[in-house]
Amino acid sequence: MKKALSIYVHIPFCMKKCAYCDFLSMAGTTVGERMQYVTALCREIQMYRPFADRYTVRTVFIGGGTPTVLDESMIEVIMNTLRATFSFERFPEITIEANPGTMKYADLVAFHEMGINRISIGLQSADIVCLERLGRIHNYEQFREGYDMACRAGFRNINVDVMSGIPGQDIHSFVDTLTRVTEMNPQHISVYSLQVEEGTPLSEDEELLNMLPGEAQDRAMYAMTKRVLGSAGYNRYEISNYAKEGYDCRHNMVYWTGGEYIGFGIGAASLFKGERFTNIRDIRTYVELMEDAQEALAVSDDRLRLYEEVSKRLRLESSTQYIETRMEEFMFLGLRLTRGVRCSEFRQRFNRDIYEVYGSVIHKYEKDGFLETGSDFVRLTDRGIDVSNYILADFLLG
Repeated sequence: MKKALSIYVHIPFCMKKCAYCDFLSMAGTTVGERMQYVTALCREIQMYRPFADRYTVRTVFIGGGTPTVLDESMIEVIMNTLRATFSFERFPEITIEANPGTMKYADLVAFHEMGINRISIGLQSADIVCLERLGRIHNYEQFREGYDMACRAGFRNINVDVMSGIPGQDIHSFVDTLTRVTEMNPQHISVYSLQVEEGTPLSEDEELLNMLPGEAQDRAMYAMTKRVLGSAGYNRYEISNYAKEGYDCRHNMVYWTGGEYIGFGIGAASLFKGERFTNIRDIRTYVELMEDAQEALAVSDDRLRLYEEVSKRLRLESSTQYIETRMEEFMFLGLRLTRGVRCSEFRQRFNRDIYEVYGSVIHKYEKDGFLETGSDFVRLTDRGIDVSNYILADFLLG
């Protein structure tokens, strides 16, 4: 029986770097540079042919950056290469991220026709002042137009990203954004609190830093998220994610439940064959390495040897997943889900009782009302979710 596999494809290009963004992305590239990268990306995908017949692809996520910066023909080349290399299940979930400032109706129609059936649109806020402070290139009207175009193009699984904790944002502005989004009735809504990352323009802008909402106000926004979205029929199934019935993000569930996935492109992370690794981050080195691999393949058809040789140079970091690390990840990723972790699954994976390993931590937080347990589950309570970062850190072993 073939194993399930998920695939992430990293597109590092964008129109303009946002003030808060610390993702591996870049602006100002030419069409030629983008095509070079897509060619290299496809060569990396083809390297996995020696393993492809052992897997069935269930989900694909094309992220970035802003994938919709690429011409639709480039996305088609990537999709064709994936399908030529891997077997897909009959109804895979295939997502593409989109910025409202780069969405075109003809491209959306083409994406849908090539099998992309889920789109994630980055709104962040309906407030133009908040968008300007974040350095976004769109306004609410452009988002609304892009959302309507996606619906007309045939998308029936749409996610909208919303952000809280934006400089100058108050709870009224935040709730207004949530309300406008729920009135559009997307299938999925992700709500993230702004994190100020070192080295970003935002981290060096004292004026904006002084406008960040305080902790109490940020927590009030967080509480309002569940109230507003819950009343609109959205179920919180993960700390920051809400969905209509049957529309949980299948791709992200793979990350949170420890499934296998391969990341293609610069900086992309993978968990494959018991090993976690991350690709190099320099785009020029990446393109040259894939060109060298193509030349080597022309001389020898030994794809397995080529995979092993190129992988050593392609990976920025790599580590074998030892059992302690796997147990840690099972807990602090699985506890992000509102359903929590299954005790029986812990035993099945690690041949250990969950209370033998984590009993003291579980009992400590259960006593304080931050965790609740049942015959086969351990999960965070609403109080626990509010302080989840502190609790999850206690599940690190050693």
